[in-house]
Amino acid sequence: MEIIYRFYLKRFHLMNRYYRITKFYPFLRETAYKAGIAIFVFVLLLVALELFVLDINEVLNNLVSSYTPLVVFFFFLVSETVLGIIPPEIFIGWAAKGANPWFYLLILSTASYLGGVIAYGLGRQLALVPAIKKYLEVRVAKHITNLRKWGGLFIVIGALLPVPHSIVSLVGGLLNYNFKRYLLWALFRYVRFVAYALVIFKIF
Repeated sequence: MEIIYRFYLKRFHLMNRYYRITKFYPFLRETAYKAGIAIFVFVLLLVALELFVLDINEVLNNLVSSYTPLVVFFFFLVSETVLGIIPPEIFIGWAAKGANPWFYLLILSTASYLGGVIAYGLGRQLALVPAIKKYLEVRVAKHITNLRKWGGLFIVIGALLPVPHSIVSLVGGLLNYNFKRYLLWALFRYVRFVAYALVIFKIF
């Protein structure tokens, strides 16, 4: 038992040293700080719009009455596959006005998860075309470097924090990152949606 304990303790120290050398901790702090600011600005913007510009609740109610849930879910899936065009927070606000908010949130988070999986698949396919692969390697060089350094932890960061989940997923496919491990780490996407919903559902 003591041998096993020493083995894992040594492994922990080695991993900690590696993350310090590769500057993972400063990157994590900076990204978490940006996430906090993003949430604060989003809430502040909602309050400002509500007080001085328009009735957010009325807008969301109009969206609920104008578009069927199926249309919204499909549009969100496309958005989460192609670079996260629209912030998920808007859709979470829409879900708050639905007949069953938490069920809608489950579908939204699943759509986001599947969007990442599709982006991963696109990355795998695009990697087969040398010219496109070379172009993407230049465009997302920073994400490629981070994924190579930190592996699954970078996918977790992409799922939880404001690092585009679809781009991280695309890079995972581009680098042929282990698909089963990708599916596992990407599950943290659900955690982000629940955390945001706990705030946004109270507002709406």
